[in-house]
Amino acid sequence: MSSEAAQTPLHAWHTGQGARMAVFAGYDMPLWYTSVKQEHLAVLLRAGLFDTSHMASIRVAGPEAFDLLQYCFTNDLAACIGPSRKPLEAGRCVYGAFLDQKGHVIDDAIVFMTADQDYLVVVNAGMGAVVADHLAAATGKHQVELTDLTGRMGKIDIQGPAAARIMASLLENPETVFDAMPYFSFKGHFLQDAPGHGRVKLKDGTALMLSRTGYTGEVGFEIFCDPADLEAIWEKLLEAGKDRGLLPCGLAARDSLRAGAVLPLSHQDIGRWPFINHPWPFALPYTPDGSGFTKEFIGGRALLASRTAHYTYPFVGFDLRKVSTEKSQVLDDRGKLIGRVLTCATDMGIGRHDGRIFSIASPDRPAEFKPKGLCCGFILVEKAIEYGQTVMLSDGKRRLKVEVSRDIRPDRTARKPLAQFL
Repeated sequence: MSSEAAQTPLHAWHTGQGARMAVFAGYDMPLWYTSVKQEHLAVLLRAGLFDTSHMASIRVAGPEAFDLLQYCFTNDLAACIGPSRKPLEAGRCVYGAFLDQKGHVIDDAIVFMTADQDYLVVVNAGMGAVVADHLAAATGKHQVELTDLTGRMGKIDIQGPAAARIMASLLENPETVFDAMPYFSFKGHFLQDAPGHGRVKLKDGTALMLSRTGYTGEVGFEIFCDPADLEAIWEKLLEAGKDRGLLPCGLAARDSLRAGAVLPLSHQDIGRWPFINHPWPFALPYTPDGSGFTKEFIGGRALLASRTAHYTYPFVGFDLRKVSTEKSQVLDDRGKLIGRVLTCATDMGIGRHDGRIFSIASPDRPAEFKPKGLCCGFILVEKAIEYGQTVMLSDGKRRLKVEVSRDIRPDRTARKPLAQFL
């Protein structure tokens, strides 16, 4: 570990359990404990527990907090909830990004509306001050108070089909908490002076903010708390989940699960190129006909001027072999260079059978289906590609044929009603 690397409050627990550690975004973090495959499959079949307290957050409050975020954030906060595109409201949250004037990604984020004129913006590790400065530079005469909460937020994520029952066993009022809690909603708060604090508690009285914004594609929760409570909550969850197959998981399983769920890694799958022509159009405020945007925001005009500059696509391979992304290239069927590989991971829970991809958790998977895993990830190319087309990935040592695919791991559970898992 670098002597300059930061540590989460769970660092001693990780090292005490023999986790394989590595520096990520300036933090010394666990890559895995037992094996990436075991941890990956635990999330698909049972549950996995992740330390994500290296992430950062910013509180945005005041009479014109909405106006500031509406101008700086890509999603339209006035029309972003559900198929009918309702406005963001207290207890709901939405995904999007902060862009520079070129339309390049500074960071992606989730904006939580905790109350009228009060928002929590959760960003990636090490990005709290960067995004706070970006917002401050855009405030102008807006009546807004910005608070960088770096170091004041503890965060744990429990993911997988057993997550709801494990969580319910620890909550003081699980029926109330889980009632009317759809995907991308939350309850409670971890700041004592914030709206909603104390609404969600463990049986021992510990206050939480509990959110259904998990990033693995599977049902689960993000748990926000006071950093002083983090280790006790972590150990309570592991104890409550020991008979349900709960495993602590590292960043490697996070990456492989995200890739299979077609979810981007910030500063890898999105970054310093125009945030357009990608698999996450819900993060942009498109008009109904797709010809423009419903609002003005930083970088918006640059995006519309960059419609044919770059294209990001998911891909899935035909076996578990991967290529290195450092010097990787994407070649078309004539061998012409058309782009580069952003992420190449292996989803160990999927496999092909008779031309179709199944998950180890697919309800209609063939009898005795035992997936060996498929490589998957994202490519950035210079021309539009039709879904179903094959391209070649090359890193100089290995060439892999992969399929450009609209989706990867089937039968994901993140959006399903909690009642199915209780």
